[in-house]
Amino acid sequence: MEKINITAYQAENTLKLSEISTFNDLNSSDKELKEWLEDVRKKLGKFQDTLYAHGKYGILVCLQGMDTSGKDSLIREVFKDFNARGVVVHSFKVPTELELKHDYLWRHYIALPARGKFSVFNRTHYENVLVTKVHPEYIMGENIPGIESVSDIDDGFWEKRYRQINDFERHISENGTLIFKFFLHLSKEEQRQRLLRRLRLKEKNWKFSAGDLKERKLWNEYQRCYEKAINETSKSHAPWYIVPADNKKAARVIVATILLEALKKHKDVTEPELDEKIKANLESFKQQLEKET
Repeated sequence: MEKINITAYQAENTLKLSEISTFNDLNSSDKELKEWLEDVRKKLGKFQDTLYAHGKYGILVCLQGMDTSGKDSLIREVFKDFNARGVVVHSFKVPTELELKHDYLWRHYIALPARGKFSVFNRTHYENVLVTKVHPEYIMGENIPGIESVSDIDDGFWEKRYRQINDFERHISENGTLIFKFFLHLSKEEQRQRLLRRLRLKEKNWKFSAGDLKERKLWNEYQRCYEKAINETSKSHAPWYIVPADNKKAARVIVATILLEALKKHKDVTEPELDEKIKANLESFKQQLEKET
């Protein structure tokens, strides 16, 4: 089994996705990876209990990746041992009519974690510099002043959005939200195999959409947009982690371990001390309850 150095997965400002491997099995068998994840996620669940009692931080976990990169199953497996009250998952799809009446970050602001809880964004505010950059015509639905046609959406528009996203993340970080952003780095060939599996297995057919093949043809463009977004927005307070995603079991272990190791550095997250009067009378309270039997 390979020791995980979490800094090795952290993105730098000169990142090139084409130079980063999409496969890592951590030199472990499937059985070892399963047992490893079980151990880490139990510790994460215990940390969340303490986080809730501490009540000063919220944890935002952002998951991005190409279709079939394993976001849904990762959420299911990594957060399995959490108290159900302690984690909320938000899957952001095409903006609703109500959401389009607000700025593009509004729906993400209102989904931020309460203090003591985790929020997981399955697709995130980064869709607004990814899908919309590949399909700039989608921007027209936002009805933004000064944007009268697609030709008005220039490089300056996207630079402004990167700045706005950085400002958003800096603001929430400075107010108690710990941010983790994971890009599940999938190879084009592995995506092909996973799409074929959806077609071959009847119980997986519902996951397939003809649109998946349409978007697949834009693979290189999406990779360029991801690379640009990650380079522009990976900051010390809101780092991006590039997680090889061709092996789903290993990807889950990597994400869970990064979360656990980074969160353990926050030594102030402890259970609150009991009120002195309650502490002094614990034995008395115990005796009162025992007499009821």
